Amino acid sequence: MTTVLGHDAQARSMMAAASSGRMHHGWILAGPRGVGKGLFARALAMRLLADAAGPAVGGEGLGAPDNHPIRKLIEASAHPDYAELAPLEKDGVTARNISVDQVRGLQRLIQSAPSLSSRRIVVIDSADDLERGAANALLKTLEEPPADMLFLLVSHAPGRLLPTIRSRCRTLRFDALDEGAMRVILKRTDDSLSPREIDALVRAGQGSPGQALRYAGLNLTEIEDILATLSAEGDPDNRRRLALAKSLALKSAKPRYEAFLERVPAFIAQAARGRTGPALGKALDHWEKARHLAGGAVILSLEPSAVVFELAGHVAALASPD
Repeated sequence: MTTVLGHDAQARSMMAAASSGRMHHGWILAGPRGVGKGLFARALAMRLLADAAGPAVGGEGLGAPDNHPIRKLIEASAHPDYAELAPLEKDGVTARNISVDQVRGLQRLIQSAPSLSSRRIVVIDSADDLERGAANALLKTLEEPPADMLFLLVSHAPGRLLPTIRSRCRTLRFDALDEGAMRVILKRTDDSLSPREIDALVRAGQGSPGQALRYAGLNLTEIEDILATLSAEGDPDNRRRLALAKSLALKSAKPRYEAFLERVPAFIAQAARGRTGPALGKALDHWEKARHLAGGAVILSLEPSAVVFELAGHVAALASPD
């Protein structure tokens, strides 16, 4: 079976809709990036197709047993009643968008009768990546959906979708995962992670396992320790900031540098939550400046050592009482 942690209520809701016999044809799975919406959509599709074709899986979980024939077909990309759309990869480079040709390629599935059961399912991950023409092509199908066809549209920012697409779908909302689910997922994904590494990844992930795992292997605990020291003790002689800037400016340190850019504004924001009055105002001022600098550092090709030094200065300023 496919285990989808932290989204039990959503799973129960979708299984109840499916068993009612009146399941809507289009669903937007909306929520923060990296919380498992795509995994949920694929596991739901597998469960529904397995139940429809038999043998029925039973229970409340999603997915299907490892030996189920429908699971094997889906994992082999050979199920005739199932399709996934995502940006294509070519020569190791992933396209930015889902093209109109990809959406048009669904016509075989749409126009033919189901082969193995009464269900046909399309997963789009993510619908945010649809080109304008692709979105319009999808809309035509959503306006006149074939019988027994289900569209599962993963979306990190549903407000960006065409209003006409949103109006023809129901929305299933997903929240950030709690700390317990985060820890289980991180440990299950990489059992070599130490407790301290998991602690750091949980903080960095902010309820998103996908985001947390982007930091795996980057020694995030060291960055977190440095930020904590700077915020507690400051850096009156610039020694800590200079050493940090030197280490993160190396070409080999680019992934850690990018992680640092993301973590500093989040670190300052977290520190601000425990403050009131002038101290809160000061922390928010440094958060705004750090967010602006970090957000433009890569786009504007700013010198990494200078960026690191300045960002670390915003963290060190939190130690000053005035």
